[in-house]
Amino acid sequence: MRSKKTLTTMFAASSVAALLVGCSEPSEDSAATGSEGSTAANGEVTLTVYTSEPEEKVDEINQAFEEANPDVKVEVYRAGTGDLTARLEAEKTAGSIEADIFWAADAPTFETYKEAGDLAELTDVDTSQVIDAAQGADNMYVGTRIIPTVIAYNTDVYDQDNAPASWQALTDPEYQGKLVMPDPSVSGAAAYNATVWKGDDQLGEEWITKLGENQPMIAKSNGPTSQEIAGGGHPVGIVVDYLVRDLADAGSPINTAYPEEGAPFITEPIAVFKDSDVKDAAQRYINFILSEEGQKIAVEQNYLPVIESVGTPGDAPSLQEIPLMEADLAALTEDREEAVAFFQNAVK
Repeated sequence: MRSKKTLTTMFAASSVAALLVGCSEPSEDSAATGSEGSTAANGEVTLTVYTSEPEEKVDEINQAFEEANPDVKVEVYRAGTGDLTARLEAEKTAGSIEADIFWAADAPTFETYKEAGDLAELTDVDTSQVIDAAQGADNMYVGTRIIPTVIAYNTDVYDQDNAPASWQALTDPEYQGKLVMPDPSVSGAAAYNATVWKGDDQLGEEWITKLGENQPMIAKSNGPTSQEIAGGGHPVGIVVDYLVRDLADAGSPINTAYPEEGAPFITEPIAVFKDSDVKDAAQRYINFILSEEGQKIAVEQNYLPVIESVGTPGDAPSLQEIPLMEADLAALTEDREEAVAFFQNAVK
């Protein structure tokens, strides 16, 4: 299942057309929630979004959306993808899903909700400019960013010449006690990565086991993982690439290495729940995120975009230059629970 194909090659492959990615789980839950989406007496629509987007980033998107759509007020509940899914399952058990929009890490998570009949078809969402790798299955969800998971290192400890540049390198005893990575039971991106690695021909269970022998620190999510690397407590780690750019822009001593074997990636999909009573506003919200304006905001926030016309952030590689790991969506969805369990048992 391994590949060093660039994104350009992968766009043509139907097996990865629905691949995803996030991930962007916060270090703590934070809530600003209301009830189900509704229309107030003044005609204002309330749109409730459950998301793993970092607070400052989703706030910026919401402000721009509300300026362009003054009849819609966006309320947000933020948590890691694992915590979001737990909340959604509790709501389903209680009677109905309270969110209008789900915007989180990876496609296998969305496949689960699609198969359960929880999602509404995106009948009025324009995905014509969205790259193939971010197109969702059956028009029930769509990716919003390309978020590769990479190796990051503290530049006060390593430079480009001696920093690890491959997944295999991380199993070298040299890195024992020096590694940090996010918890796949909390982070959707980390769960996705564990599933990709387990099924990869050149990594697989043997590599995960060897990685565990180096006793990596398991942080709650990608946010604290990146901060641990930048702070030097654990100077090498596995983390989503945009957080490395965020910290480097702020002056932290941290840099990125895109692994030679290829990087797992998510597309942070977005969907509308079938129970929503404000589907028109919800689809307007998605159209804004996928628009050139919305994608320019994504680039300004250090994400790789899902439309090619807006470029990439700073000195980040172009979409065509990044080697990515190929994976089959159906296999990823089926193997996810087992892969996370294996990873947690091997990497303690």
